[in-house]
Amino acid sequence: MGSAADDLSPEIAPRARVRPTRRPARPVERAAPIAPPAPAAHRRYRQTIARVDLWSVLRVSVCFYLCGMAVLLVALVVLWSVADAVGVIHHVEAFFGDLLQTKNFSFLDGAILRGALLICAVLTILEIVITVIAACFYNLFAELFGGIEISIVEDETLP
Repeated sequence: MGSAADDLSPEIAPRARVRPTRRPARPVERAAPIAPPAPAAHRRYRQTIARVDLWSVLRVSVCFYLCGMAVLLVALVVLWSVADAVGVIHHVEAFFGDLLQTKNFSFLDGAILRGALLICAVLTILEIVITVIAACFYNLFAELFGGIEISIVEDETLP
């Protein structure tokens, strides 16, 4: 027969205790306790975009495409000005004059700007119409097939 510790299973047998070494106590300034950060709470939602309001699509597309047209026209004017300052426009006019066998060929800056403005306006109107028609098709297909499902994750973290 052995001792009582031998009869116990390894889970119950007493283990050797390790004592931590003690450091000398130092005065510590007490600050406000810092709370550990709260675990982030995630809420997940599934939403379906079943219908798109055509009036909203029209307003957003008008603003978007008009801003795009303005940026494009400003970029074209700046590019034309730089090309004119460098002399590229003069060389292109001379090339077309030689090609067409005329001595006084030149581009009309105002006519080119009006043409670019007209082309941009037509393309902008066309893009707006296509965007609204695409939204109509989305509404039709969403009725048939259920629309687009999106997952929204809401993060609630405390500062």
